[in-house]
Amino acid sequence: MKILHNARVYTLDPKMPVASVVVIDYGQIIAVGGEELLVAFAAGHNYDLGGRVVLPGLTDAHLHLQHYALALQKIDCETDTIEECLHKVSEQVGKSGPVEWILGHGWNHNVWGRWPSASDLDRISPSNPVYLTAKSLHASWVNSAALKLANISSGTTNPKDGQIQRGDNGQPTGILLENASTIVADHVPTPSVEELAIAIEKAQPILWQMGLTGVHDFDGRDCFMALQQLE
Repeated sequence: MKILHNARVYTLDPKMPVASVVVIDYGQIIAVGGEELLVAFAAGHNYDLGGRVVLPGLTDAHLHLQHYALALQKIDCETDTIEECLHKVSEQVGKSGPVEWILGHGWNHNVWGRWPSASDLDRISPSNPVYLTAKSLHASWVNSAALKLANISSGTTNPKDGQIQRGDNGQPTGILLENASTIVADHVPTPSVEELAIAIEKAQPILWQMGLTGVHDFDGRDCFMALQQLE
């Protein structure tokens, strides 16, 4: 039994909006009230919260749990320099299979002072296809292996509402703008329900740390099936 005391507990109960003690037994709250509970449950283990605030578990009213969980598995590309980002990519390549996709998100060419290129990635990932989305989500950065898998060459026409960035020689630079990103994204393998369940399970403690104990999820059938497996 755990007794949290010396706290400011907001109960959301109009009859007792604020309390100072919470008693927990086998993962269930069995009592909420004042310091008198310290006497009533004297056998419990006391935890002095030092006046900290305690709130009921929060429920996110609109969360894409599948996308959030999978995003946590990607390389964090929001770095101050392009060299830092490339170092992170290189580390991931070293942990991956020979043709496994390398995924990341968050780079910002405005911070780096220039657009990155496929050749930057080719030096550290000549075989593994790399697909890194920009922080704005309006661009992606890929290497030559990814361009080859997606059949993007100098002769590839721009898709509707998208642009393949090209160099002076007409060759793709490795930057895909707006809808052009989908040409490569469509070749990234879709996670299985089992893989998605593992990703969600790993994401769960992070959500707990934010105070979230429930979510309204807006993803599709695979996410629902993964949640069924976890349940």
